[in-house]
Amino acid sequence: MSIFGRKTTAETETPAAVSADLAALTGEYTIDTAHSTLGFTARHAMVTNVKGKFLDFSGSLSLDGSDPAKSSASIDVKMDSIDTGSADRDGHLKSADFFRTDEFPTMTFRSTKAEALGGDDYRITGDLTILGTTKPVTIDLEFNGAAKDPFGNERIGFEGKAEILRSEWGLTWNAALETGGVLVSDKIKLNFDISAIRNAA
Repeated sequence: MSIFGRKTTAETETPAAVSADLAALTGEYTIDTAHSTLGFTARHAMVTNVKGKFLDFSGSLSLDGSDPAKSSASIDVKMDSIDTGSADRDGHLKSADFFRTDEFPTMTFRSTKAEALGGDDYRITGDLTILGTTKPVTIDLEFNGAAKDPFGNERIGFEGKAEILRSEWGLTWNAALETGGVLVSDKIKLNFDISAIRNAA
């Protein structure tokens, strides 16, 4: 997945020096789940937004700073770890009305394409699998930078967002409102805040 674009050196340095720095970020990375968030937002009762996240997930990134299109990403999410701040709502989401977590315990994403859009902006397309159904999803990304933390870990970070229609994955449960409309929106907004650590050579 291509997340290279922000200059990690002084603006006065030559383009060749900057390119060398970007190429230096090439490598294999593991998502640091303790400092990352996979979240979502759904419209509730047509009047407010309910936000949630997944607490248990893992993922890896293969980054190519010289040729970003060769980069890739893989994420696995434990659906039983869904957290919306309400135990009753979480239980409903895990049930047969929604994610059927007993039968389909994992949601996966596997990238198929990466694009540089200019500046710090990138786009990644991949296959999202929920309830055994696989559909393509496009995620817009913003590169947040690269740094070495106090423990010697080489980190990269980015934020991402996407929108999906849950009905395309068979998530069709709903309830009609007396005033018109439905209880849960079909459109779901996905948001990501990711920190990843370069793997040891």
